[in-house]
Amino acid sequence: MLKTVVLISTAAAALSAQPSSPNASMARFDVKAMDPTVDPCKDFYQYACGNWLKQNPIPPDQSRWGRFNELDERNKQVLRGILEDAAKAGGARDAVARQIGDYFAACMDESGIEARGLASIKPELQRIQDIKDKSQLAAQIAHMHRIGIPVLFEFGSGQDFKDSSAVVAQLDQGGLGLPDRDYYLKDDPKSVEIRQKYAAHVQRMFELAGETPQAAKAMADTVMRIETQLAKASLDRVSRRDPEKIYHPMKPGDVAALAPTFQWTRYFTGSGAPEFKSVVVAWPDFFKGVDQQLQKASLDDWKTYLRWHVLHSAATLLPAAFLKENFDFYGKTLTGATEMRPRWKRCVDYTDNQLGEALGKAYVQKTFGAEGKERTLKMVHALEAALGQDIEKLDWMTPATKKEALVKLKAITNKIGYPEKWRDYSSVEIKRDDAVGNRFRADQFEFQRQLDKIGKPVDRLEWSMTPPTVNAYYDPQMNNINFPAGILQPPFFDNSLDDAVNFGGIGMVIGHELTHGFDDEGRQFDPEGNLKDWWTPVDAKEFAQREACVADEYSSFQVAPGAHINGKLTLGENTADNGGTRIALMALLNTIGNDTKKIDGFTPEQRFFLAFGQVWCSNEREEALRLQVQTDPHSPPEFRVNGVVKNMPEFQKAFSCKAGQPMVKASACHVW
Repeated sequence: MLKTVVLISTAAAALSAQPSSPNASMARFDVKAMDPTVDPCKDFYQYACGNWLKQNPIPPDQSRWGRFNELDERNKQVLRGILEDAAKAGGARDAVARQIGDYFAACMDESGIEARGLASIKPELQRIQDIKDKSQLAAQIAHMHRIGIPVLFEFGSGQDFKDSSAVVAQLDQGGLGLPDRDYYLKDDPKSVEIRQKYAAHVQRMFELAGETPQAAKAMADTVMRIETQLAKASLDRVSRRDPEKIYHPMKPGDVAALAPTFQWTRYFTGSGAPEFKSVVVAWPDFFKGVDQQLQKASLDDWKTYLRWHVLHSAATLLPAAFLKENFDFYGKTLTGATEMRPRWKRCVDYTDNQLGEALGKAYVQKTFGAEGKERTLKMVHALEAALGQDIEKLDWMTPATKKEALVKLKAITNKIGYPEKWRDYSSVEIKRDDAVGNRFRADQFEFQRQLDKIGKPVDRLEWSMTPPTVNAYYDPQMNNINFPAGILQPPFFDNSLDDAVNFGGIGMVIGHELTHGFDDEGRQFDPEGNLKDWWTPVDAKEFAQREACVADEYSSFQVAPGAHINGKLTLGENTADNGGTRIALMALLNTIGNDTKKIDGFTPEQRFFLAFGQVWCSNEREEALRLQVQTDPHSPPEFRVNGVVKNMPEFQKAFSCKAGQPMVKASACHVW
């Protein structure tokens, strides 16, 4: 369903916060990162980041390397220290430390994992083998969903698009092993190559599980055949950005009519869901396609598909041969990384993913101070005031829509740092010698936690990110902006820096998230978070024309030979980048008044833009860029910088750029 909108891709950069005492390059505006030989009016990204890019090659275990990754590396050391202390066996540990410590210890136990072989997943494989007929598939799929194995489709809960006070059951497409439906459907040479390598990967995984090469090849063909049909029935990513297209409320009986071959009553009972009278189906045609495959594919074919997803879901916690095979495809082939990350880093991430608020509480106690929260809140208010000024001054919007926009802006709330109430994981059984089982049980806890929300009041205090995360998000149905403790640090934020640098960093982030409330998705939700049209027809038409300018601009950017940004897929993020940077500058100028003093030879406006540009300094592998433009709603960093400043007369004035230069767009795009 419609996800909360984040600042950066959580898939491309699952980044976490850093401790206090940042290194020197982050503690102040980084003049050394710049390349002064580059004309800022020709390529501002290279001007702001050129020397940093030269001095920071991509490590072999990474697909990209940027300022976010620098924070992630330092932060992981802090989280590692917390987890290693918690993992020390003994009676002094409290219950929370014991949980996160034992989870981490089990993950780090390479010799134990090697010795157990496939014992941890044999019960799951046997359950599949014991299925006697297709009528039992529903109960089996429900069981797999409960333990976090995402087969066939997705089931969970979420706020009703048209009644944000209600939590409803939700059904969505899923069940693929490749990152996107288009990998199965496109016929360009790169997509064909990826498909071939994926099939070979599936075959090798079955061989490692004990199948003969001939049998494993046949099984891989079966997996590809089923997943290709699921991909054909799936809605594409651009279409899914329209909330109206993924909102189809219906009764459970209507779902059964979409896919009558599937035993829905058995599935819902087996899933552990409470009784419900309505379920929102994202894309009904997908479930029609599921029904066709249930009729067409044999029981043995379905067993093969389910077995594959057990192996795939557990691969990163299985013996070394499975781990390597998984990395060779999902790491090397898809992202270009040449080495696997050290095990401790992966185990830190897994702990954060599954017991995130337990680990996050320890992180906050160790690193986060009240002064950061206070200054961030002050900046939020400054950005909100600037956006209000921007809305009032828009020359393309009628007074009627301006009035509604200002009402929505005033209704936006915020959460900063960490949850008011910490999640209780005490019911999750964590064993020091069962890494795969720990993952399954933690996933089961989360799956049940989500289902238990159905029919209950919305918890507006809940977070969608863990406290150490270096990211931020806007939630259109909550109508709130959220800033985990992890992002309230250099280069985004530093209490010791001048306002220009902080507004170019965390100010831009705040502006970005606020603007999401008014991008092509966010604008469709009212102040209460309901899907409701509050625009006059003339304003909606003008908005669409201005958004088309943004989409066309970014679609012209080529990231690798034959690979362009999808301007429609990235439209919301690009709109937020442009609007957020503009209102952050407005807020800065409101804050500093007539203070025009230079620091390091740069005016406040120049420092603002340089801080903004340096947030995105990043080197990327070609494979990672190709994956990003196909699956990610965020543009690559270079274009998040140059794509924005091209549209800003304020930038061109700050650096004395002239018409006709590359950083001066002849017909600038301006939405917010």
